Amino acid sequence: MDYLNTLLFGYYPYIAISVFFIGSLARYDRDQYTWRTGSSQFLRADELRLGSNLFHIGILLLFVGHFVGLLTPPAVYHAFGLSTSAKQILAVIAGGVFGGVCLKGIIILIRRRLTDARIRATSSRMDIFILLLIGVQLALGLLTLPISLYHYDGANMLLLSEWAQRIVTFRSGAADQVSEIGIIFKWHLFLGQTLFLVFPFSRLVHVWSVPLGYITRPYQVVRKR
Repeated sequence: MDYLNTLLFGYYPYIAISVFFIGSLARYDRDQYTWRTGSSQFLRADELRLGSNLFHIGILLLFVGHFVGLLTPPAVYHAFGLSTSAKQILAVIAGGVFGGVCLKGIIILIRRRLTDARIRATSSRMDIFILLLIGVQLALGLLTLPISLYHYDGANMLLLSEWAQRIVTFRSGAADQVSEIGIIFKWHLFLGQTLFLVFPFSRLVHVWSVPLGYITRPYQVVRKR
């Protein structure tokens, strides 16, 4: 079991992150015509718009929350007068709201893709797999919230933060930090890493193509007859 824990939470994170970056670059270099979302909006636009908006808003806020929450050292938020238990309660509330919004969106998208024959026919196996994977990951994340509230001292949160910080700073002993946490937390970590692993092989790569240029450019294109 110690070997499996080390493999999944000591080595697997680096495998997943390496595939995430190298795979994304390779796909952009070799298969640029697949670098898109493959939209099915014209088939059922209203439902897609609602589900997509809820999903993207929720997933973006969850990503930012996890990134800041896991990688912020305790000394930083303690300096602002925020205790560990208060930070955990704040994380549970925010995670519940953002996770609920995102889960509602993903349920709409999954139902739409699986129950509409025309959309199902235009969907690849990876399209369906990635939606189901995200849906299970969100459900697991929401299941961790009552456990976190029960252990309001923030012990699990500190262990998860230490694990993440050791991973990104290439320090040893990362897997040891999560060896004793609950199985739901471990599954949540494992599936989160797996999302990074399969990212380059799915339509998720369109995240790299966010059109920030439309927001930042100081001019408007006007076509003349």
